[in-house]
Amino acid sequence: MLTHPQFNPVALDLTGLGLPIQVHWYGITYLVAFGLFLWLANLRVRQPWYAQAGWTRQDTEDLLFFGVMGVVPGGRLGYVLFYKPEYYLQHPLEALAVWKGGMAFHGGLLGVVAAMALFAHLRKRSFWQVTDLIAPCVPTGLASGRVGNFINGELWGRAADPSVPWAMVFPQAQDGVARHPSQVYQFLLEGMLLFVVLWWFGKKERPLGQVSALFLLGYGATRFLAEYFREPDGFLGLGALGLSRGQWLCVPMLVAGAALWWWSARRAKVQA
Repeated sequence: MLTHPQFNPVALDLTGLGLPIQVHWYGITYLVAFGLFLWLANLRVRQPWYAQAGWTRQDTEDLLFFGVMGVVPGGRLGYVLFYKPEYYLQHPLEALAVWKGGMAFHGGLLGVVAAMALFAHLRKRSFWQVTDLIAPCVPTGLASGRVGNFINGELWGRAADPSVPWAMVFPQAQDGVARHPSQVYQFLLEGMLLFVVLWWFGKKERPLGQVSALFLLGYGATRFLAEYFREPDGFLGLGALGLSRGQWLCVPMLVAGAALWWWSARRAKVQA
């Protein structure tokens, strides 16, 4: 049985030098995520079918900008609506207090979808071509975020058998219980595994919308599985059928992914 190392969440502290600057590891993981997105997206636009469609490095930088503008408000709004709607209905101004924490991936995804729709409209490009381009570039960012969660010792897992070699006590839980390091599971599943699958699948030209469909199916499935090992939010617990809120939010993703895959395959067959 292991104990969480209790990393210092501050990577660089210059306050001792009289400078009001603290650089947190979690912030660094965001920068890493952005850097990986740009690198991978630039590789994607070099693929013949994107290059022939006129995609450039400038487009990838603009996609990142639009994505950031979508993910932050979307993630916050998703947390407010999906996790604590009653609380924020009574304290509406606190919905703006993002520095107090509280972001939801599924809300962030909806924010990015809206931002990509705006990008596609402004650039007169196919929405599905835009999402197919960026889908394989997203999981490494998710993996980076899970590293930040682990460093902070947050979003720990459910109780595990102490005989499990990697079972870990998270002091922040204040109960001394050996738990699954679910942040690591999510890093491996929805981060690295999903990246490998999508990158391999996206190396060939696919029917419009199919890479996006695989992302929805892949993330929905890996997150659903990982949630069995992640401790549910204390203020929510488990819901209907013994599923967590995160698992229920994955259900629409799986349905949408299956529907998009069917539409994409049917469209390709008609055009063949």
